[in-house]
Amino acid sequence: MKKSTMTVRPVEPAQDLPGAAAYRPAPPPAWKPRTDPAPLLPDSEPHRVLGTDAAARLDAGLMRRLYAELVRGRRYNTQATALTKQGRLAVYPSSTGQEACEVAAALVLEERDWLFPSYRDTLAAVVRGLDPVEALTLLRGDWHTGYDPREHRIAPLCTPLATQLPHAVGLAHAARLKGDDVVALAMVGDGGTSEGDFHEALNFAAVWRAPVVFLVQNNGFAISVPLAKQTAAPSLAHKAVGYGMPGRLVDGNDAAAVHEVLAEAVARARRGGGPTLVEAVTYRMDAHTNADDATRYRGDAEVEAWRAHDPVQLMERELTERGMLDEDAVREAREAAETMAAELRERMNADPVLDPMDLFAHVYAEKTAQLREQEALLRAELDAEDER
Repeated sequence: MKKSTMTVRPVEPAQDLPGAAAYRPAPPPAWKPRTDPAPLLPDSEPHRVLGTDAAARLDAGLMRRLYAELVRGRRYNTQATALTKQGRLAVYPSSTGQEACEVAAALVLEERDWLFPSYRDTLAAVVRGLDPVEALTLLRGDWHTGYDPREHRIAPLCTPLATQLPHAVGLAHAARLKGDDVVALAMVGDGGTSEGDFHEALNFAAVWRAPVVFLVQNNGFAISVPLAKQTAAPSLAHKAVGYGMPGRLVDGNDAAAVHEVLAEAVARARRGGGPTLVEAVTYRMDAHTNADDATRYRGDAEVEAWRAHDPVQLMERELTERGMLDEDAVREAREAAETMAAELRERMNADPVLDPMDLFAHVYAEKTAQLREQEALLRAELDAEDER
C-alpha cells in the first residue's frame, strides 16, 4: 500500500465576502439555576430540641405519648432479639438506639397517609398500629408480608435496599393526580442512599413535586461499611439540593426534634410544596442483625459513647426535669411495655399453622398458567401423601 502524500493545510480564518453580511452569532444566554439552592441547604448542625431553650414550648401530651412509645419500642426490640435466640424468629434487624426515628415517623402521619418502611422499621409499623406479631411474620418466614398493607396504610416491609422509595413516590404522585389528601413517608438507612433507587426516587419526586417525605436514618454503618466509605458529601441531607428539594439535618436520638422536623416536612408536602429529604443522625446500638458480629468493625468505646445519648433516657430526663413526667407515668409506661412483651412472647411461642398452598396466594391478581400448573402439581403430591 502506497503511503499517502496528501498535505493537511491549516484552516484559514473566515473572511467576510464582499457585500455580504458578516456572521456574528450572539453570545449564549447566561446559565441560571432553575432553583435557588440556598433555601434547600441543610443547617450545618443537626436540629435539636431536648436540652435547648426550644424545649420550653414542648406539648406535654405529645411528649408523654412519644416517651411511652419509646419505652415500648425499646422493650419490643429486646424481646424480638430474644426470640431469635430462642429459635422463634429467624432474623431480626434491631432498631435499638433508633427508636426516636421509628416512633416519630409513625406518629407524625395522619390515618390516611402511607408509611413505606425498610426491613429495620418494624417498630414504626407497630407504633402506627400494626399487630407486633404481624410485623414480625415476614422475619419469621411464615408469610409473604404478614399483614394487609391497605388496611394499615403500611407498605410491605422491604428487604431489598431502597426499592420502597420509588414505590412511595409513585403512590404519592398518584394520590395527588386523584386529588387525594395523602402524604407518603419513606424510610431508608444510610446504606440505601448508595442504591440507584434512592436517586431515581428523589429525582422523580422533585420533578413531580410529589407529596412524599424521605427519612434517612443515618446509623453510621451499612452493615459493616462506615458512612465515610460510602459518600464524601458534607451530609446525606446535602444530596437533596442536587434534586431540587430541601434537605434537613436532625438529631435522630432527639424524639422531639425528629417529630418537629418531620411534621414540618409532612405539612409542606400536604400543601403542595413537594418532597423533603430528612437525615436523622442516630446510631445502631445492636449488631446489623442477630447474624452479624459488630465487634469486627467497631469498638466498645464507640458504642458506649452513644449510650450516653440514648433516646429513651434523653426524653425521660427532659420531661422529668420540666415536670411533664412523674414516677407514676414512668411506671405506667414500663408496665405497658412489659405487658406487650409478654403477649408477644406468648403468641410467638405458639407454632404457626401453615398451609403449603399459600405459596401460590397473593402472587398475581390472576394466576398465570405456569403458577396454576405448579399449584396443581403440589396439590397432587400433598393428596398422594395423605393417601399413604
